[in-house]
Order: sequence, then C-alpha cells, then structure tokens
Amino acid sequence: MAILNGIVTVLLVVTALVLIATVLLQPGESSGLGAIAGGAETFFGKNKAKSMEGKLALATKVSAVVFIVCALVIVLIG
Repeated sequence: MAILNGIVTVLLVVTALVLIATVLLQPGESSGLGAIAGGAETFFGKNKAKSMEGKLALATKVSAVVFIVCALVIVLIG
C-alpha cells in the first residue's frame, strides 16, 4: 500500500502542476462592450473547440477530474 500511496501522491502533484499551468495559460473572458451588441460572436468564437483555447479548456477539465480522483484515492488508502 505504501508504493501505491507514493505513486498516487506523485500523480497528484504532477496533476496539480498541470492544472495550475493550464489555468494560467487560458486567456481572460472579458469581452468588453462588444458583448452587448453581439460583437463577441465571431467566426473564431464558433470553432473554439479546435483552437488552442479549446484544447486548454479540455486539458483543464481532464486534469481537474484526475486531481479529484487522486485526492479521493489518497484519502481512501491513507
């Protein structure tokens, strides 16, 4: 059990670092006054999943789920 606890702890730390990096790399959501008139909805906004922003959002979601699962496993083991 000590080996499993060590492996999950290392995975938790790596996942935490990935989560921090992906959150910090994402751009802000402030669209200013353009959102009032609908100016924020552009061609590039519709294909957001294929852009770097979409990939960062997906990486954030996946790393958050892995982080929570690892934290729960550590609690249940330890």
